[in-house]
Amino acid sequence: MKIWERFKHWVVRRKKLLIVVGILLIGYYFILPKKLFNTPTSYVIEDSNGNLLSATIANDGQWRFPAIKKVPEKFEACILAYEDKRFRYHWGVDPVAMSRALKQNISGKKVVSGGSTITMQVIRLYRDQPRTLWQKCIEMVMATRLEFRYSKNTILALYASNAPFGGNVVGLEAAAWRYYGRRPEQLSWGEMAALAVLPNSPALVHPGRNRQTLTNKRNQLLDKLRDNGTLDAAACNLAKLEPIPDQPYALPQLAPHLLDKFKKDLAKQKIAVETRLQSTLDGDLQLNVTRILDRHHVGLKANNINNAAALVLDLETGNTLAYVGNIYHPENPELQSHVDIIQAPRSPGSTLKPLLYSAMLTDGLILPNSLIADVPTQIAGYTPQNFDLGFDGAVAASRALSRSLNIPSVGMLRQYRTERFHALLKRMGITTLNRPSGHYGLSMILGGGETTLWELTGMYASMGRLLLHYQDLNGKYDEDDVHAPQYIANNQLASKHSPSTNGPVNAGAIWYTLQAMEEVMRPGEELLWQQFSSTQRVAWKTGTSFGFRDGWAIGITPKYVVGVWVGNADGEGRPGLVGVQTAAPIMFEIFRQLSNTAWFNEPQAGMSKIAVCRQSGYRVGEHCVDVDTMLLPVSCQRAPVCPYHQLVHLDPTGQYRVTESCESPYNMQHKSWFVLPPAMEFYYRTKHVYAPLPPYKPGCEPNAEQGHSMELIYPRQGAKIYIPIEIDGTQGQTVFKATHRNSQAKVFWHLDNEYIGTTETYHQLAFKPKAGKHTLTIVDEDGEQIQQTFEILEKDNKRKL
Repeated sequence: MKIWERFKHWVVRRKKLLIVVGILLIGYYFILPKKLFNTPTSYVIEDSNGNLLSATIANDGQWRFPAIKKVPEKFEACILAYEDKRFRYHWGVDPVAMSRALKQNISGKKVVSGGSTITMQVIRLYRDQPRTLWQKCIEMVMATRLEFRYSKNTILALYASNAPFGGNVVGLEAAAWRYYGRRPEQLSWGEMAALAVLPNSPALVHPGRNRQTLTNKRNQLLDKLRDNGTLDAAACNLAKLEPIPDQPYALPQLAPHLLDKFKKDLAKQKIAVETRLQSTLDGDLQLNVTRILDRHHVGLKANNINNAAALVLDLETGNTLAYVGNIYHPENPELQSHVDIIQAPRSPGSTLKPLLYSAMLTDGLILPNSLIADVPTQIAGYTPQNFDLGFDGAVAASRALSRSLNIPSVGMLRQYRTERFHALLKRMGITTLNRPSGHYGLSMILGGGETTLWELTGMYASMGRLLLHYQDLNGKYDEDDVHAPQYIANNQLASKHSPSTNGPVNAGAIWYTLQAMEEVMRPGEELLWQQFSSTQRVAWKTGTSFGFRDGWAIGITPKYVVGVWVGNADGEGRPGLVGVQTAAPIMFEIFRQLSNTAWFNEPQAGMSKIAVCRQSGYRVGEHCVDVDTMLLPVSCQRAPVCPYHQLVHLDPTGQYRVTESCESPYNMQHKSWFVLPPAMEFYYRTKHVYAPLPPYKPGCEPNAEQGHSMELIYPRQGAKIYIPIEIDGTQGQTVFKATHRNSQAKVFWHLDNEYIGTTETYHQLAFKPKAGKHTLTIVDEDGEQIQQTFEILEKDNKRKL
């Protein structure tokens, strides 16, 4: 108790002194801000191995990279030998150095040496105050506080990151790139020694000026390194022979568009974040893809096609391996190299068709070889056309996809419904179709909306991931496998959902989709497909937007997805700007840079054997005789049965069809017959072996139940037609077109109940209807009649089409 009483008495007597000391200690504790340096830094992007890809100057005009965490050993040895050899032992102030400096300054009657430690120099860089005795005292106090806060290695890193290195270069990393074009860790002793002497007097010693002064200072430092045993004599002499840096190097610009994306993404965040990004990019692949685009650009530019972009993704993770947003020639402003095409909304052309095909298979609406109508079509004023302007009559769904036929795709979308497909696209990561589905209508499947190469390639990667992981998840789907590409390293997406038995599209459907995409060959647009060879299997799809404005090619393997876009940033169309001729060659050359992998495993867990009609591709109906068994997605068990086989009744000779009114059932032959509707048959039989139905036996009239023998191909019901003016100024004609099963039949044409002509064999009739609504009626010799209405538009109403 006596000790405690004596202590309290001592405190009371020295209360004022203790208060002052307490205030000083509190002030000493808070004398430093939470963060020393708040100066803007350069935006820097590195590849997955930490190699510099691109950088931009900081907002204050300085080349100042974000702070490094560890100083290279060579720089540490150089800077400690040159600036502060007792750095590891003092507490921010070196009394020996201060005494020496004081003695030199007094004897020299001027400031010869400052005696500042590296810790004190960090404080001076932070405060940026005039060099006076009072400021020196403040620096000493703050330096000791800095030593209590940070480790020696951290203080050294702060100095290396913020010291001036001449001109507008701040920090060791920026200096290494500007003066030697390499990372600091890659510099030699001579190069590192030259940089280490620069912060001491950056205004006086500047690369390109005062070269001898810089050489002398560097060599003096090398001698110190030799004297303290860091270098031997031979290494010291060799280092002195190294050249002094001359004009600054331009920093690498291998990923300028991804750097811009990084800056924009950072701007959306409200918290302060580091402006250095270690990306998922493969530096070597990025360089190779850039060179491939530049090489192809030489030929494309001859056709005034100025821009191209390519994106390579790792399918398993969605990581971006190469991101070339555009050819990069900023010296030529006409090329608009600054535009990042990967993020620019463009018309996707036919590249959405694989998803629709997968969705139709998933719902069991079609089978891979189901025949889809390919005939002249007009739906609510919308008239889709195939790229080659021809018609197949009927085509297998898989062939319609591999040949990218437009009319069958529009028919499938009409069956699937635009609102459902619009919702599916959003679920698969397409965010740019931000208007209601009705705004796009059926043209959505032909590129009537817009999307980006980023989202489109990401959608293909998500489809591939669903298939790839299906077996690993024991026949289930992870909702988190559907995600956008990512470019930030060590930012793997964690699954937030439990595996489910239902996915956006099922694995079997994706499997068959990729099978069809391996056989891509589009007549007219893709006649060059045979020139493209690869050492690995690639499922690929091309696309061309309306007006030849965008050429696309996207390929997928179990390991990679490659997306390529070619066109003009300003949207100018060019003849020959089609996906197969412009984008596909680039895509396959990129694939040749990638490793080969085995193909996807067939997802047998979700498949079942289904009997399929070989001719029609539908599930077997009661009249199908040529049956095939296919392993198909379970959902295909509810697919429609064959609608094109019917039982026909023939006379004993088999040459004529008969009915019970003219032939005894006992004498009839009953055969299964493959019968397409008249319009489909008309085009189908020009490209396929097709046996038309035999004619009815003379005097044997068919029943109404037997179906129609003719069909009006053009115009369709409710069509709105604009007749263009011919080159001589006269009004053009409308060509009416019909088909009849009996090639010898006559068809009588009437317009608004007035007879206008008769046709045989080829049922086409040219006429000039007046503007307004009309009724067209056709009648054959047997009295079968078809009547449809249509409208001829005035010239001013052309926009209604």
